[in-house]
This record gives sequence, structure tokens and C-alpha cells, in this order.
Amino acid sequence: MNTAPTETDPTRSMHPETLGRVPGRGRLQGRRVLVIGAGQRVILEESPPVGNGRAISLLFAREGAQVVCADISEDAARQTAEAVREEGGTAFVEVIDVNDAAAIAPLVQRAHKLMGGLDGLVLNVGISHGLPLDQLTVEAWDKEYSVNVRSHMVFAQAALEVMAPGGSIVLMSSLASLRNSSRNPAYESSKAAQVSLARSIAVAGESKGIRGNSIQPGLMDTPMGRDATRRRPNRAMAVP
Repeated sequence: MNTAPTETDPTRSMHPETLGRVPGRGRLQGRRVLVIGAGQRVILEESPPVGNGRAISLLFAREGAQVVCADISEDAARQTAEAVREEGGTAFVEVIDVNDAAAIAPLVQRAHKLMGGLDGLVLNVGISHGLPLDQLTVEAWDKEYSVNVRSHMVFAQAALEVMAPGGSIVLMSSLASLRNSSRNPAYESSKAAQVSLARSIAVAGESKGIRGNSIQPGLMDTPMGRDATRRRPNRAMAVP
């Protein structure tokens, strides 16, 4: 008779390679990936979670990829790169404020030069003011769209110019793009815009075989996720 599991340890459903318990299988051997938002915000807890950008950088490196760890915080990007190197991987550090559109293409060019090419781009930057519609300001709306949408468009344009055929551009969207709560319209609509933008990237990259995809994670134990849960403790109830 099948019964529901009595343990809730998430590591039971994860590959040992993902957990770093055994060597990776080389699935990204020789690939060169630029991770935007590779750092991690500081969270003062005894057992702080790992942010998506740091986890992505580590997992890609475990599978054999070189990674450029880019973040607005040099310290955070450097810590991620050091974690990659401690496991024997190759990582470089770059600093970027994605609000500065003019700085994006030069960063992509530097990453291309550092790694000798570019096969992948992960756009893992996003912000939220958490404001409902009746409190939302034009300034807050524009700031969220600058980080969450405009920067992704500019990064994609720059990457498509230099990316190797068969490469991949991934946008980290959110389940909020599909199931919004109506409490955070700037964030939710910007994440929906990312989904549409990913389709446009796929069309633009078709001739070179470059894929464009968006990922819509649900509730995840990250520093940003914990901050959001502190503001709205019942947010887990919206997860299907």
C-alpha cells in the first residue's frame, strides 16, 4: 500500500550531484555562463538559506561550466566565486548595477573575453517594493520595471550579439507571473513581462539555435523569500 512520506527533508528528492556529495557528471563541461545576480543578500540568521544566484553558479560549476559571477555587490559576487573555486571550479567576478543600461553591453563583452566565449546567460535579478496598487508610486513602478524587465531586454540584446550557436538565455521569473495576489502589482506584472520577453528572445535567437526560456519558481527558501514571508506570513497558502 502506498502511503504519504513521513519525512519532509527536501534533500531526499535531490540528486547527490546537486547536493555536492558526489562529483558532477560533466553535463556543462566546457560551457561558459554569465550569471547576473550571482551574489547573495546578507541575512542574519543562524542557518541562512542559499540564494538562487549563488546556487545556480555553484551547480553550473559542479557540472563543468566556467562562470562569471556578476552582482551589484562586489563582496557578494566575490563570495560566490570563492565558493565555486573552493570546489575546484573556475569563476570570475564582475560588478554591475543593472539600472545602468549603458553598463550592460560592456559587461557582456568582458564576460565573453574572460571565458573565451559565451554559451549561457542567467538573469536572476529582481526587486520588489511590496506595494499594493493604492500605495504604488510612479517612481517605485519605474524602478521595479528598470531592474526586472528593462535590464533583461538589454542583456538579451547584448548576449545575442556574441553568444555561441546553441546557447541559452534564462530569465528567472516567478509563480507570481501566473497567480498574482493583487497585492504587489508592479512585481507581479513585471514577472509576467519576463515570460513574454523570453518568448521574444527565443524568436530572436532562433536562427543561431539560441534558446530563450523563463522559469517560474514557487515558494523558495531564499533570503528574498524569507523577507517576503516576514512581510506576509500567509503567502505560502497561495502555493498550489
